[in-house]
Amino acid sequence: MMPRSSSAGTAVGAAAETTAGSVASAFLTGAAGALPSRTVAVLEAIKHAILAGELKPGQALVETDLAEVLGVSKTPVREALKTLAGAGLVTMNPYKGAAVRVVDDELARHVYDARLLLEPEALARAVTRGHDWRPAHAALTRADHAPDQAERSLANRDFHRELYAGCGNPLLIKMLDDLRDQTALVSVAAWRHEPDWLLEGTTPSWEHEAAEHRTVLRAAEDGDAEHAAALLRGHITSFVARNFGKPQENQKV
Repeated sequence: MMPRSSSAGTAVGAAAETTAGSVASAFLTGAAGALPSRTVAVLEAIKHAILAGELKPGQALVETDLAEVLGVSKTPVREALKTLAGAGLVTMNPYKGAAVRVVDDELARHVYDARLLLEPEALARAVTRGHDWRPAHAALTRADHAPDQAERSLANRDFHRELYAGCGNPLLIKMLDDLRDQTALVSVAAWRHEPDWLLEGTTPSWEHEAAEHRTVLRAAEDGDAEHAAALLRGHITSFVARNFGKPQENQKV
């Protein structure tokens, strides 16, 4: 692949070639027949670059540049950007075009406030129904051995889905699913800034998150729905408090 002048294209190309998984990798090597669709391949490459912090908040996503570096027409790029906008990872402006969504304190609190209202209740219901927690353990193991922040974020996202997947209410599951990408974007934004202030001997934020995840999962496995929900509520609240300051008075985080 020839070098490109666009930083957006370069970042997406690197992400697709190295860490976007078999979908993007197969696409870039010409194995288009093995893919669900070109749009899916493009979407996964761009999403990974965003979650890895290679595409920075506010950075323009130019369709022609992305299409060139991924070797596709502008159509799958345009459709992928629309999907990512719907997931809250990209903003679309009729005059300025698409850009990576900027994560600010207000956005973080809104995303986590919505989770706070829904996820602990869904977890309590999953515990009561006797959910299988083995996939949650597998997600924690993936997070522990993740090679970078993007992979850790994706593994943590899968872990949280396992907490509510067994709640028995498909509408509740869908609402929480719709928050997952934005949650990952907020998490990566917090972790990306961590090396700037992390002092020697200080436990990284993601290690705090992992410890809290294990505590929640133990309570769920013990069948204590109320305690598991309370721990998860504290986990969600403490993340925002550590990374994005105090919430506004009219919010419940």
